[in-house]
Amino acid sequence: MALNNVHKRLLDNVKTGVILLDSKLRFIYINAAAQALLEISDRKVHELFIGDVLVNADKDINEMQTAMINNNSFTKRKAELQTIRNKGIFVDYTISPFEYDGNKQALIELNSAEHSQRISREESLHSAYATTRELVRGLAHEIKNPLGGIRGAAQLLSQEVPNSELIDYTRVIITEADRLHNLVDRLIGSRKPLDLKDINIHEVLERVRNLVNAEISGKGIKLVFDYDPSIPPILGDTEQMIQAMLNIVRNAMQSLNSPDIDHDLGQIILRTRISRNVTIGTKFSRLAASIEVIDNGPGIPIDMIETIFYPMISGRADGSGLGLPITHGIINQHKGMIECQSKPGNTNFKVLLPIDIKM
Repeated sequence: MALNNVHKRLLDNVKTGVILLDSKLRFIYINAAAQALLEISDRKVHELFIGDVLVNADKDINEMQTAMINNNSFTKRKAELQTIRNKGIFVDYTISPFEYDGNKQALIELNSAEHSQRISREESLHSAYATTRELVRGLAHEIKNPLGGIRGAAQLLSQEVPNSELIDYTRVIITEADRLHNLVDRLIGSRKPLDLKDINIHEVLERVRNLVNAEISGKGIKLVFDYDPSIPPILGDTEQMIQAMLNIVRNAMQSLNSPDIDHDLGQIILRTRISRNVTIGTKFSRLAASIEVIDNGPGIPIDMIETIFYPMISGRADGSGLGLPITHGIINQHKGMIECQSKPGNTNFKVLLPIDIKM
């Protein structure tokens, strides 16, 4: 059964992994989503037995063969499979045997359970963040009004009192009122529209490097850059993206100052790669830029990992809890997503930004 270019193009735009097998469970075709999931190309997998791609999957393969013999569809939920690259994946799959031109074949549909959970988690986070943001905006408005009155009264009072020591007190009031005003502005974020244009993500990261080099000098922290130069320009606001990535890198730097670290050299890795056939939020992208910030600090406590992108949540006594929420907002405005995986010795913040493919 030969697939023409139109069929292949249609299947390559389907989010579900699609595999076509012959009667001996050898690959005839694999679409783009399945290639991304199994980390193997259609060219390399062609005519391979499925057991050569899915390692230690004898039970699953026997069930597929039984479905072929009995000509019955078979569905398995939350199957744990291992790819030829030793990558473990959790999937729901359905095998559907059929006959075409006198030959028995089978269609396998693969849905990544982990991928579905990630999308659900991101949608939940986005909804909670939007609700929290509106609550904070309303609260900020109520705070800024009396702050303005306090500051104005302190200014008038400073003009009336003759004692220089008392004037110092009014200056403290004014200074602290301004500090709280700035804190509230940071909480609600910028309302300024994005200045979108084609930007090179590596130029953004190099700006970040220049900004943090002086801050890590003499602190036993090493910056490692692992770039993929093939990443094309993305549509973004340069200054906003610098702010977003700087917040993540500074978060890593601060974690490396923790007394819980059991090594002498802190390391922050900035890695860029192309990701193919990804779903960001509810939208499917053929290409996306992946930017990872990885540190070897103590990790994020498990009870905080789900809330680190909420305002005022911080694992440090002196932390404001604003850096990561601001970053989340900026990435969200760029139609991207940010996620975090953490364990002691390895914390990975991963940003995905869609790449506009110009036809």
